[in-house]
Amino acid sequence: MTSDSDRLRERVRRSLDSQKRPTVTVLSSLLAAHDELGYLPEEAIEEVAAYAEASINDVWGVASFYTNFRFTPPAGRIVEVCWGPTCHLAGATDVLLRVQRELGLTGEGETADNRVTLKYNTCLGACSQAPVMSVDHHLKGRVTAETAGEAVGALMER
Repeated sequence: MTSDSDRLRERVRRSLDSQKRPTVTVLSSLLAAHDELGYLPEEAIEEVAAYAEASINDVWGVASFYTNFRFTPPAGRIVEVCWGPTCHLAGATDVLLRVQRELGLTGEGETADNRVTLKYNTCLGACSQAPVMSVDHHLKGRVTAETAGEAVGALMER
C-alpha cells in the first residue's frame, strides 16, 4: 500500500521532471513542487535536494528565504489580496481590512474552521485593474472594500 508520503514524493518528482527550462535551479524546482502541492512539505524539500544534488540545508535555506513559500497545507479555498504599490495606492488597504474582517483574521493564515486561506500577494499581475484580489485563483479587479467583502461572504456561504 502506498503511503501519503510516497504519494507526495511521486507528485513532487513528476513536477520536477516536467521542468522545461534550459537551466533548472533549486529555486525553479521549489517553485515547481510548490505549484504542484500548494505548499512544501518535508518530502518536497528532500526530493528537491536529491534532484538538484544539493544538501537539504541548502534547499531549506532557499525555501525559507522566500516568504511566498508555505510549509503547511493551505485550506481548500484561497483568497489573495494584492498589496503591491499600484494596488496599495488604489485602495488595497481598505480591501485587505474588509477581507480580514469577513474571514475573522487579523493577518495572513487560515480561518478558524480551516476552510479559507488568506494570503497577501505583492503582485497578481493586473496592475491596470488595481486594486486586485484573487479568489480560488480567479482574479477580481477594481475591487472595493464592499465588493471584496461580498466576494468573501459568498465564498464563506458555499
